Amino acid sequence: MRRLLQLFVIAVICLVAGNMPSSMADQQSGNDTVYVVPVKDDVERGLVAFMERSITEAEESFADHIIFEIDTPGGRVDSANEIAGLLSDTNTPTTAYVKSQALSAGSYIALMTDSIYMNSASTMGASGVITGDGTAADEKAQSAWIAAMEAAAERQDRDPLYARAMADPSIDLPEMDAGEGKYLTLSPDEAVEVGYAEAKVTSREDVINQLGYEGARLVETQPTISENIARFVTNPVVISILLSVASIGLIVELYSPGFGVAGIMGGASLLLFFYGHLIAGFAGYESMILLLIGLTCIVIEIFVPSGIFGAIGGVSILGALLVSGADIGQMAISLSIAILLAIFVAVFLFKKLDTNRGVFRHIVLKDQTSSEKGYLSNQTRNDLIDEEGTALTFLRPSGTAIFGDERLDVVTEGQFIDRNKPIKIVKVEGSRIVVREIK
Repeated sequence: MRRLLQLFVIAVICLVAGNMPSSMADQQSGNDTVYVVPVKDDVERGLVAFMERSITEAEESFADHIIFEIDTPGGRVDSANEIAGLLSDTNTPTTAYVKSQALSAGSYIALMTDSIYMNSASTMGASGVITGDGTAADEKAQSAWIAAMEAAAERQDRDPLYARAMADPSIDLPEMDAGEGKYLTLSPDEAVEVGYAEAKVTSREDVINQLGYEGARLVETQPTISENIARFVTNPVVISILLSVASIGLIVELYSPGFGVAGIMGGASLLLFFYGHLIAGFAGYESMILLLIGLTCIVIEIFVPSGIFGAIGGVSILGALLVSGADIGQMAISLSIAILLAIFVAVFLFKKLDTNRGVFRHIVLKDQTSSEKGYLSNQTRNDLIDEEGTALTFLRPSGTAIFGDERLDVVTEGQFIDRNKPIKIVKVEGSRIVVREIK
């Protein structure tokens, strides 16, 4: 127990330390301050949280300039729009340094900055809107995205034609290897030629020199552990994996005695999902409340079986998961995958394992009302065999007869017996008394 407490304290300390803003300052003799913010990997909600913190930190430090080092294949349009809002709201001058690629949503972010510098081996463009299944988005979404790209270019007095060509394959620019049906992707030389980039550079230091900040103090921000977790957890593929592991782990735990590895994995996956989405800004207090209600109802259902609490708990947890996601449609798909896997595992375990294990040993009735344990549904009257009596009613084949002072319901072996005929009991089978006429 002491060992577990020590591990818990260490984990809390690491988590708190990981949530502290991380930045590396390069002290120089100059008075100017330049912030460098890396924009890499997929554009998603976790990146939004990191960039919002970085821009706020730069503004509060009265930074003279912010350089965004971009190396991204693109990502979510809604996240790119949020980042664009952050860039348009800041009064601090901004520059995009395209280190390798600024594609799709990355090109939109670059166009929202005040100036663009491109590494000699970098590219920018190819900004068509693609849905989660890899197909082109509908016409409405495409039109809105093209308008946003054009507006971003016009904001810095750049020719909107090339921004449109990045998002609209119908624009014909064969001189830039972007004929009709092909998205425009600019090389550094082409970007400089059309006025989208100020210059082609070879390094960050080159960008700083071009901007006139030689000797400035550089502050490079880095994502915290929580922000990295949020970026990882909010990936649609990771969401499906986490929910599947959570559902399978909890189902397996039902069949396991005590609380073991399966339950720990399931609970940890569920907590990791909510923690990441909470940091990313998707999960709010309403999702936490729904989750607590759901877990409470399920615990009540275990001890007070009724079906009602279990149903309320299940619906509450599903609701918490749905409202925690950035895209309800994507969350519905991930939940469906997890539920199907959980059902498959539950059926498999139910067939392969007995219910004398795990939580089922407490909630499944094992007692049997067998005759060996003294439970009898009726009294067997074997003492009546060979008793003689008289039929009080017609026996066809059942009726009533009297044996001494006792009236009994009897049945013949199939034949008809008239009233007042003498009869004899020939067999007793539980409550069934079989008689035969005495000739």
